Amino acid sequence: MSSSFVILASSSPRRENILKQIGIDFEIIPSNICEDAELNLGPRKFVQYWSEKKAKVISKKNKDKIVIGADTIVYLNGKILGKPKDKEESYKMLTNLSGKTHKVLTGVSIAYKEKNILRTFSQMTKVTVRDIPKNDILYYIDNYYTLDKAGSYGIQDWFSIWIKKIDGCYYNVMGLPLSKFYKNYLLVKKSIKK
Repeated sequence: MSSSFVILASSSPRRENILKQIGIDFEIIPSNICEDAELNLGPRKFVQYWSEKKAKVISKKNKDKIVIGADTIVYLNGKILGKPKDKEESYKMLTNLSGKTHKVLTGVSIAYKEKNILRTFSQMTKVTVRDIPKNDILYYIDNYYTLDKAGSYGIQDWFSIWIKKIDGCYYNVMGLPLSKFYKNYLLVKKSIKK
């Protein structure tokens, strides 16, 4: 069972880089699912629901391949923050995150349709952000693309200078909890070989 039978159902360059980092051979087929942020689910169920949807939609046409679906959100004060619609929403999100601790949750689903295998799990990381001056928030929005990131920031780019503390998996904040993902990925590969 070669790892080239793997599809990442996401166009996220961060997830792509994480998978490349651990030597998994894969192709990218984005699910292009429009997520409904108003879906009345708790944060953990929310990310697991959407990661499953993404994995299942790509699995239907690729039954003999391992499909990885993932969904990441930022959770603050009882609200789910997905990707901002525009720069104005991006500014609001970053202002809200400034000086506070928030949670980042990622749901991951690994599917192999031919044997009806579907493993879904999630991981949570707490991130504490320093107070960010208004000018720096505006600089970040103007100089970095924030609209494709949950909570409007990338922990791996310039924004990292405002991160005071991380409690949990760093890669989870990037969009794929690496250690937990790999453990489940190996279990799926093992089940396929049976």
